Amino acid sequence: MAISETPPPLSRSSASKARTSFGILGAISVSHLLNDMIQSLILAIYPLLQNEFSLTFMQIGLITLTFQLASSLLQPVVGYWTDKHPMPWSLPIGMCFTLSGLVLLAMAGSFATVLVAAALVGTGSSVFHPESSRVARMASGGRHGLAQSIFQVGGNFGSSLGPLLAAVIIAPYGKGNVAWFVLAALLAIVVLAQVSRWYAAQHRVNKGKTFAPVINPLPRKKVVLAVCILLVLIFSKYFYMASISSYFTFYLMSKFSLSVQSAQMHLFIFLFAVAAGTVIGGPLGDKIGRKYVIWGSILGVAPFTLLLPYATLFWTGVLTVIIGFVLASAFSAILVYAQELLPGRIGMVSGLFFGFAFGMGGLGAAVLGLVADHTSIDLVYKICAYLPLLGILTIFLPDNRHKE
Repeated sequence: MAISETPPPLSRSSASKARTSFGILGAISVSHLLNDMIQSLILAIYPLLQNEFSLTFMQIGLITLTFQLASSLLQPVVGYWTDKHPMPWSLPIGMCFTLSGLVLLAMAGSFATVLVAAALVGTGSSVFHPESSRVARMASGGRHGLAQSIFQVGGNFGSSLGPLLAAVIIAPYGKGNVAWFVLAALLAIVVLAQVSRWYAAQHRVNKGKTFAPVINPLPRKKVVLAVCILLVLIFSKYFYMASISSYFTFYLMSKFSLSVQSAQMHLFIFLFAVAAGTVIGGPLGDKIGRKYVIWGSILGVAPFTLLLPYATLFWTGVLTVIIGFVLASAFSAILVYAQELLPGRIGMVSGLFFGFAFGMGGLGAAVLGLVADHTSIDLVYKICAYLPLLGILTIFLPDNRHKE
């Protein structure tokens, strides 16, 4: 039984004839940069929060879990609702939640307040990701992989800036300097307001038009199996990423006796490599097929993750750059592959996969924090080294490249 859905405002054939709106893609990428830079600040100041509130690794994991759950549980709901009822102005409104979380984090005097601040930032993210992913697809002109890569690279580059800015602006002066990043949230609100105007105009132009239904030639069972495999791959990717983003600074400080600032610089280098790798996945998937990009990105990184726990400081830096670059190329390919499996459900698919990715990152941070508390931070990386081997499941994904 084939799955037939109502397509988004641009059908496949019309999208392929449309021009790619690089101005809108650039704006949404800059907004993603600012949004994820703010989010990564929370991760980057974990050593400061640990000293100020005497936190265990488990409590640090709970901060990540709170942020990620607030985001992951709401994203599919937001995506499902906006598929049926587009809400162009939800983008700047969502960023207001992020701004509120930043202000509260700067003023936080207790661990409970830090958790509330993390939840507010997560709520802003839950609105931003599915809706901005929809905008990226609308502006793609049919070049869906390229558009998602442009969108994703902004977020990953923003994530890499968080630790660098934390080392320069926050670590030397204290947690209160988080308040300076309210300016970044205000800039994001201004940019997103312009994107929302374009989004609203596109919705008005297409309102009332009828489009031929998009038919997915794959049977329902194959679609369900493929989505389940993609979610397992997301689990492997983001559980591993959680080990780096939440605990890499502690790992370097423990194993190599680095200072907080030096460890944060290593985290910045890793996240910068992630941003660089993001550029590759989408366009490469457009050319050779997304299945092959997913295969190479997840399974291909396994040899390097298996070596990492036994490397010297120099080779730890080299290996993490390779891991970040290769692993990052997967998400754009996975997301567009899933959108093609379920045509007409762009918001729901984007919300589901962003939400699941965030949820796995949060759950991974909490579980790995518990492991670190009861054993050692070294064991965390020895366990996580095997996660990319789940990439072998890619062999069961159907090749969903279709001729126009």
